[in-house]
Amino acid sequence: MPTLLLIRHAKSVWPHDEPDDQRRDLAPRGRRQAPEVGRWLHGSGLAPALAVVSPATRAQKTWELIAPELDAEVEVRTEPAAYAFSGEQIIDLVRALPADVECAAIVGHNPALEELAELLTGESVRLVTSALAVVQVPEFATAGDGGGTLRSAGRPASEDLQLRPF
Repeated sequence: MPTLLLIRHAKSVWPHDEPDDQRRDLAPRGRRQAPEVGRWLHGSGLAPALAVVSPATRAQKTWELIAPELDAEVEVRTEPAAYAFSGEQIIDLVRALPADVECAAIVGHNPALEELAELLTGESVRLVTSALAVVQVPEFATAGDGGGTLRSAGRPASEDLQLRPF
């Protein structure tokens, strides 16, 4: 079964002088926490072959901090459709993932990723900044029927959120 990594962007800033939401940068806490996601994935033996990343600066920079920790070659696609705020808006991204990819990541935003996790698994999951959900689905093309399995969820850099072992 293919694995999907749903990764919420790291903590971002809310500058008063930046009216464009897509250009918001990472906060210092986000820069510290994002690499922990990569280290956790590496330690769990989970490296995506493909990462689909929102064009928002905070998502792009989150991925840039995760990727070096993976010790793997990952194809990265910046996907405008990943800058979405509902699971229904991004389910088509999952369904369009190549069938030969065993593990893929989507780096995006809430509430879209939390809703997507529920669409895929039927389980509610809380994804704070720098959190991830590891979901297995029978196949990407038919994802969203609730037939997926939530294998792990939480923020690797947090002591108060425990990731289920994969």
